[in-house]
Amino acid sequence: MQAGKSAGMIAFAAIVALAGCSGPENPRLMNVRSTGEGPDEFAVLPQKPLEMPENLAALPPPTPGTPNRTDIQPEADAIAALGGNPETLTRGGTIPASDGGLVNYAARYGVTPGIRQTLAAEDLEYRRNNDGRLLERWFNVNVYFRAYEPLSLDQYAELARWRAVGARTVSAPPPQEGEMPEGFVEELRVQTEQESRR
Repeated sequence: MQAGKSAGMIAFAAIVALAGCSGPENPRLMNVRSTGEGPDEFAVLPQKPLEMPENLAALPPPTPGTPNRTDIQPEADAIAALGGNPETLTRGGTIPASDGGLVNYAARYGVTPGIRQTLAAEDLEYRRNNDGRLLERWFNVNVYFRAYEPLSLDQYAELARWRAVGARTVSAPPPQEGEMPEGFVEELRVQTEQESRR
């Protein structure tokens, strides 16, 4: 009887362990969720103020699925805030003639078709390979920063590299404890002295 219970417990533990080893189809490395019972304040968006059209007869008929005039359009608002023309979003993906030179210059070395799909597939594979240990997945521990740390850019080492070749750089925020690469302070002092002599 005791041997049957032990075998059952071992089988149950093996099933749980195997179930934990198989990761989700789309692993989420950053587990952010609301802990409260109330509404999500980031899900509530204010609408644009209602407007009275000049001619009520010229209004288009309502079409289900199309946006309202009072809907928030963050991409168009961002383009307008940066001095662009938000009408470019509704042109059906065509490049306006005013941006042709910029697009040609950016694509001067060639364009890889389907790069977005390729990068999405590679990132999905990377997240599947770096989605944390078994207990981290069970308890929804954030592993995002640890997973992407090998791919992150060391801003202070990059700043020192550009200053070493003589490029003028903007000031950087002061580094936190342990962020400064070896020799950065000395490089910064030499760079400051050279600029003061000019």
